Amino acid sequence: MPHAIVPSRRTGAPVVPARRRGPRWARWFLGVGAALMTLSGVALGGSQFLLHAATSKVTRQNLLGSAAASRQHRTITGAKNILLVGVDTRPHQDADQLTRSDSIILVHIPADHTRAYLVSLPRDSLVDIPAYDNGATPYRGGKNKINAAFAFGSRGLSGAAALSHGFELLALTVRDLTGITPDAGAIVDFQGFRQIVQVLGSVCLYVDETTTSIHIGHDRNGRPAAPYKINPDGTLHNKIPGVTPNIYRQGNHCLNPTEALDFVRQRDLLADNDYDYGRQRHQQQFLKAVLHRVMTDGLNSPTKLPGLLTAVGRTMTVDDGGIPLEDWAFALRGIGPDAITTIRTNGGSFNSRAVPGVGSAEILSPTSMELLRAVRHDTVAAFVQEHPSWVAPPGPDTPTD
Repeated sequence: MPHAIVPSRRTGAPVVPARRRGPRWARWFLGVGAALMTLSGVALGGSQFLLHAATSKVTRQNLLGSAAASRQHRTITGAKNILLVGVDTRPHQDADQLTRSDSIILVHIPADHTRAYLVSLPRDSLVDIPAYDNGATPYRGGKNKINAAFAFGSRGLSGAAALSHGFELLALTVRDLTGITPDAGAIVDFQGFRQIVQVLGSVCLYVDETTTSIHIGHDRNGRPAAPYKINPDGTLHNKIPGVTPNIYRQGNHCLNPTEALDFVRQRDLLADNDYDYGRQRHQQQFLKAVLHRVMTDGLNSPTKLPGLLTAVGRTMTVDDGGIPLEDWAFALRGIGPDAITTIRTNGGSFNSRAVPGVGSAEILSPTSMELLRAVRHDTVAAFVQEHPSWVAPPGPDTPTD
């Protein structure tokens, strides 16, 4: 079970930190939702040594492939769009599921580089996936859920090849859907975040809806046991008798590495029945909570900082689009937490339809397509002004232990 927050000795209330302006690398971390995240600030007061130490830990790879803009003479000026993909490399699953994308986020940076907009594309969104030959198992193309693009692109491959081809087909699918050619891309491995939390010790956050785990629980003797059988596609099958699942109840909690990863994976048994919309929100809250812990503890600890940079580097694979990571870092150093806006496609409401051969899929509404056109044309601020209810409300301040 998650560890309850220790209340204030003076008031008895959960301790909530005061807001403060973080170092520039931390603001970049938050601004892209976790992708090129440690980079800019490890500038920590302008330290080129720490910035180099951070960027040297990040895995560089050509992910965008044919979906990328020309890399000749690329500069950091102007509006930028980053394709951020979260994968959940769960153990004991086949290769197809290991490269299935769980979170797909377009990070839009306006031309003045003063804000960041995060637009999440539901993984069940019905899209046209183009034909693609990865050299191992060609895909003929067709209508399917958008997260299947990553799996189709990576079929028959493993390791770096699976990541690059899976990401390329997903990027091509997003480009065909939106007309947006990403300027950079990144894969964030949520399993790798367990290593970050291990270095930090725990991560504290506000659980906004009671969440029941389908992956972790204990039997009658208190021994760890899986509480549910899971279908091959990762969905819920049935409850296993005699096993009690972990329950993350609404409220402030500090989670250990196993609990933190388990919480952000859940989509089936959420109290508000918001499924992928809920999981997307929880992953964003988790990333912000990790950021807070890094800022308040990790950066100030000579013993934790080296391991922290190594763990973060192992958590992501980045395609910088031909623009050095250091340039990304310094150009976006002015984006603070208050300048980050998360926008919900379909206004955060379900718009599902049964599709033969696909199952229940999410249909992006005309207004969602209008939002994606605003991202393409750098008019998101005007869209937000016209559709304020589509902006995800900020959650409670990140708690601390």
